[in-house]
Amino acid sequence: MKSGFVSLIGRPNAGKSTLLNRLVGTKLAIVSDKPQTTRNRILGVKNYPDAQVVFLDTPGIHRPLHRMNVRMVDAAVDTIREVDVLGLVVDVAEPPGKGDRFVLDLVKHATAPVFLILNKIDVIKKSKLLPIMQQYSELATFAEIVPVSAATGDNVDRLERAIIERLPEGEPLYPPDYLTDQPERFFAGEIVREKLLQFTHAELPFSTAVVIDRFEEPDGPKGLLKLYCTIVVDRESQKPIVVGRGGEMVKRIGTAAREDLEKFFDTRVFLDLHVRVKNEWREDDNVLNDIGLK
Repeated sequence: MKSGFVSLIGRPNAGKSTLLNRLVGTKLAIVSDKPQTTRNRILGVKNYPDAQVVFLDTPGIHRPLHRMNVRMVDAAVDTIREVDVLGLVVDVAEPPGKGDRFVLDLVKHATAPVFLILNKIDVIKKSKLLPIMQQYSELATFAEIVPVSAATGDNVDRLERAIIERLPEGEPLYPPDYLTDQPERFFAGEIVREKLLQFTHAELPFSTAVVIDRFEEPDGPKGLLKLYCTIVVDRESQKPIVVGRGGEMVKRIGTAAREDLEKFFDTRVFLDLHVRVKNEWREDDNVLNDIGLK
């Protein structure tokens, strides 16, 4: 029996969250085409016949401009020293730039074996893959180079086998039915934020947050889960974008979020959304603590 921790790190928008969801077989991390969607370290456990793998999805490593971003990057970098296998996820559709080289310099100091996971192979021609592998091989030394498509699942089984081979022998770290260490209210906030990212203008993702004010459990098997949430924006000019004309946008966000919440929690959901302006919230420790960025 083998067991251990595997961290998925890389630049924003490399597809780490999509890969985590694919690996564990359920949606733990919200997904968006907007960079810096993942703000928290998300743990997901996958049990195999001969192993238990604890995957860690991490925020994209980038140049932090706010206290929030500093915490995000720290959450990712800290895992480099704590895991048994390090998975560096890169987007093969984008040539390596300064940000990629910065991440490569970070992983050079890792004591764990480093896997280069070339993601999004479904969007490039196969003839381009070998030169990309050669290019990265010249930049750093990797224990494995594994091309995958997190979106389609192509070659992910090979990645899983390679990871298990590198894990230390040991008993499972978590019970067989354990999936994640994040609380239910975290996932509730993330589901609302995913719909916020989906429906609002491109300028909003970095300057919005969802805070769960109240999370009331159902009082029975067919009871009602009651969620009271605040969407926090950075500026007064952003509030009308989220609210929409006659409240149309916030209703649209709420309707879509409630549908996903009911699927996720397998119960009826009452969702109450409010929008609040808090200038410089990304520098506010209390707000950052409320959204789980410790």
